[in-house]
Amino acid sequence: MDLLRAIGSTSIVRLRRVVPPQCAEILVKLEWENPTGSMKDRMAESVITRAEADGRLRPGYTVIEYTGGSTGASLALVCAAKGYRIKIVTSNAFSQEKRDHMAALGAELTIVPSPDGLTSKKLILDMIETARQMASEPNTFWTDQLHNPDTIAGYHALGEEIWRQTDGRVDAFVHSVGTAASSRGVATVLKQHNPSIRIVIVEPGESAVLSGGSAGSHKIEGVGIGYTPPLWEPSLVDEIVPVATDAAKEMTRRIAREEGLFAGTSSGANVAAAIEVARRLGPNARVVTLMCDSGLKYLSTDVYRRGG
Repeated sequence: MDLLRAIGSTSIVRLRRVVPPQCAEILVKLEWENPTGSMKDRMAESVITRAEADGRLRPGYTVIEYTGGSTGASLALVCAAKGYRIKIVTSNAFSQEKRDHMAALGAELTIVPSPDGLTSKKLILDMIETARQMASEPNTFWTDQLHNPDTIAGYHALGEEIWRQTDGRVDAFVHSVGTAASSRGVATVLKQHNPSIRIVIVEPGESAVLSGGSAGSHKIEGVGIGYTPPLWEPSLVDEIVPVATDAAKEMTRRIAREEGLFAGTSSGANVAAAIEVARRLGPNARVVTLMCDSGLKYLSTDVYRRGG
């Protein structure tokens, strides 16, 4: 079997202990079951195969991308499977495990430093500009995840899996936003099945720009770029919930210790927001959210490090 056929068809489980009484049922999709331990495998496979199909990516080309790490590892996996060279622009704002993972899969890394180790609008824009310059070289394909609609298509299957695994019993879908591709892809499918499903978007409380706040620095890796993502589609969104970094980290630790679910910080933010939504919807409803990636990507960070 082709390695890329192992992407998708992830499990869905119910949270048992962190959900307070009288809340809606909360189901979480275990996206760390994808080959690199991240939901981003879905978009990576989509952008590469679609670029091959229309000739934007050809044999001998080099793939270029800017990323906090999970997208980079996913693209590196797909490029390794298909035989492409890949160059990644990333930063010390993201975990060492992510950088090591990308390099292990063959990615050539360019590091854009973050003076305080935090994610900010300036950092993201600096990374993008570095990638833009690299992509000006001949025989390159820049996946450009923030502007590439092929990333959205990569998550349509995720929406169909959620619908099928819940037998269509979904009252709300809750998910954090980085590029907005995953939330948009899932929301598009779920709304097609049932327009009344509530789509709730999560963003860092310190940089709640989608809620009308100011851009700021935060430490929820992979989300909250500090400005409205180009792929953002507000017509699909019913509510936006800001979650502070500290609250996201604490929930990440809790779901590991109390549920046995070992995830990253954006997953903690997802669950924190899902509980808020579940309180309002009450015990007869069902909320679905995502475990975006594996906690193995964060062991060196203060989310899990002893004393963190």
